[in-house]
Amino acid sequence: MPAWTQHVIWWHVYPLGFVGADTRTNEHLDVSHRLAHIVDWLDDLQDLGLNGLALGPIFDSESHGYDTIDHRVIDPRLGDDADFDLLVAACRDRGVRVLLDGVFNHVARSNPLWQDAVAAGAGSAAAAWFRLADDQPDGGELVPAVFEGHGHLVELDPAHPAVADYIVEVMTHWLDRGADGWRLDAAYAVAPDAWRPILDRVREAHPDAWIVGEVIHGDYAGIVRDSHMDSVTQYELWKSIGNSLAERNLFELAWTLGRHEELLESSVPMTFVGNHDVSRIASIVSDARHSRLAHALLFFLPGVPSVYYGDERGLTGIKEDRIGGDDAVRPFADRDAPEWQRNDTFRLHQELIGFRRRNAWLVDARVEARALANETVLLVATARSGSETARLALNLSDAEVTLEGLRVPPHDYALDSV
Repeated sequence: MPAWTQHVIWWHVYPLGFVGADTRTNEHLDVSHRLAHIVDWLDDLQDLGLNGLALGPIFDSESHGYDTIDHRVIDPRLGDDADFDLLVAACRDRGVRVLLDGVFNHVARSNPLWQDAVAAGAGSAAAAWFRLADDQPDGGELVPAVFEGHGHLVELDPAHPAVADYIVEVMTHWLDRGADGWRLDAAYAVAPDAWRPILDRVREAHPDAWIVGEVIHGDYAGIVRDSHMDSVTQYELWKSIGNSLAERNLFELAWTLGRHEELLESSVPMTFVGNHDVSRIASIVSDARHSRLAHALLFFLPGVPSVYYGDERGLTGIKEDRIGGDDAVRPFADRDAPEWQRNDTFRLHQELIGFRRRNAWLVDARVEARALANETVLLVATARSGSETARLALNLSDAEVTLEGLRVPPHDYALDSV
């Protein structure tokens, strides 16, 4: 991994929602210079103690950003190249890294690449860019393979040499323009050995770029090894944190930490308690007091942490499986709205991020669970080299407890380091 990733902590923003753009449709009217709205929030990012801006999709798309029309063009609902340059420059001035969202597994049906394939027909060079359905009509229009049942998302074939060339060109172009790395959307839907030659070529030009793949389940370590990604999204840990706190079963968390340790032997994953695809942690955890513990875990446990915008203010929101079901977790960041003011949860994040900054070695620490019970646990982290030690005690019970000398109030946590 690039050395700078040992110290980066991301603020993850879903741009179209954050700036208040229409995510149902893209009329492709006049350019709206909304990326400046993100620039206006960079002081908040810095005041939290963060130093990375992880952007969701910013390229021209039909609606929500994951139905790409052109990977080389900034979505007109967000702005243009000049707006992107201004955002990157503003981040550079503050020492903030920029991560882009690469949606390379699938594109919109209106994407010219697919339109060319339809016009050229089966067996053509244009059609070879895409995965096609097994049953094709004789002499009829091409039938694409579609992404997870979404009929408007047709699947590219990154293993095809021309597609690989295209992805390399796009990734390199935006790294040349100032990005520091890429999140590979739906990386789990592409064979790891198809990613490997693409990422190796990108690193020839940008050896310091960080590449993290969206991987929900499976052999995390094997995917990293075979794909040459630097990292994957640690969904298993996210799920365990939410379940353990909601159900007051810290044995599940302790078991998952064993799996987490195995992954750390080969790579450092991106850790999170919220993102644009899941319900808010403040809604997942039934006892509102326990969401504090989720944030404490995020900044204590090894990994590359990512804070999803709004979580630092305790926003709630449930993701639903319907049209518009993501809206509740992809809101407009309204500077004047009460829920967007700095509050106790914001200050909690400042304290926890400050602790992480003072103990940056936690990025790949070893963690042991002690004094484990359903509602209490003491997590002890030790550095893989050196003598640093840190402790995090969690208490989900109604009574104060003392765990190896660390006093923990009811429904709270205690944190220290040596």
